[in-house]
Amino acid sequence: MLHIKTFTFNPFQENTYLVYDDQGEAVLIDPGCHTGQERAELEGFITSQNLKLHHLLNTHCHIDHVLGNAWAKKRFGIPLLIHKNELPVLKSVEVYAPNYGFSGYESSEADDFLEEGQVFTIGLESMKIIFVPGHAPGHLVFYHEQSGQCIAGDTLFRGSIGRTDLPGGNHTLLLAKIKSELFSLPDETIIYPGHGPETTIGYEKIYNPFVGERAIQ
Repeated sequence: MLHIKTFTFNPFQENTYLVYDDQGEAVLIDPGCHTGQERAELEGFITSQNLKLHHLLNTHCHIDHVLGNAWAKKRFGIPLLIHKNELPVLKSVEVYAPNYGFSGYESSEADDFLEEGQVFTIGLESMKIIFVPGHAPGHLVFYHEQSGQCIAGDTLFRGSIGRTDLPGGNHTLLLAKIKSELFSLPDETIIYPGHGPETTIGYEKIYNPFVGERAIQ
């Protein structure tokens, strides 16, 4: 069975995810933890559940999703995996982080790359990697078919979509990819977004004002 634990960190209220199987084999996705208290909360859960972290994944590399990258890599001795198109996005964070008040930001380097269609293994479970650019040029989504759970980052939210006015954003592309890639998943699929509460594919197909049946044309 696949388990997903949500933490909400930093001033951007970003959702960080711990994904693990019944044996405690785990990966960390989008660590937004920045303060000592936030890092202690995350580490405390890992310790209490006796989880064995193997990898660090980024859906994409905007600042709110990578604030804890360097810390997590060093603290748990795990490699960072991203899409290759996110390399310049990750690199740029160290330049603009002080403008957002993160003067102590520590940059991180990717150790390997994830590709569209690849299957990523977490212990006895596996997640399919789906490529959904538009919010960011190398944005990835992680889908577990058996449990119908999907970590969608900043692609699809409850009643909204990811912003596309940042460098590398493409509004038309994001809309097309949500419809072709995410809306092809079963309606009961649970979406775990980068911000805000969970939703389902079925709900967004109808009610999302950007891509749903009731979208403003």
